[in-house]
Amino acid sequence: MITAFAGSMRSVYVHALFYGAWLSLSSGIVAAVRPWDPFPFVMLAMIASVEAIFLSSFVLVSQNRMTDLADRQAELDLQINLLAEHEVTKLLDFTTAIARRLDVEVAESEEVDALRKDVPPTRILDEIDEARRVRTGDG
Repeated sequence: MITAFAGSMRSVYVHALFYGAWLSLSSGIVAAVRPWDPFPFVMLAMIASVEAIFLSSFVLVSQNRMTDLADRQAELDLQINLLAEHEVTKLLDFTTAIARRLDVEVAESEEVDALRKDVPPTRILDEIDEARRVRTGDG
């Protein structure tokens, strides 16, 4: 919620109103208000700095969450693609078997042979996990 608000035009308007009011009131433009933070507005600068620290932390937390979500989505996409490839390999085997049974000539090529090689999705995922463990030092 914080990063959604901070990245909106409403936030810009609230900040413009707040800082504009602070600068106007604290610089003595309004005679009825005694300036509490005269130029160079040290208190306002400190408030802005603290706000920037917290906002940057919230943005980083939000980015980390989005990165985690994107990583999970990419892993799901990979698993679906591996499963689809496995199924296509099986379909190629079935199609070839049907063609042979019907005495239909099956064209042989290196490309078709490569497609017929069944690589179980679990083996690829295990290799990816192992590479990740080695890369991150968890292994």
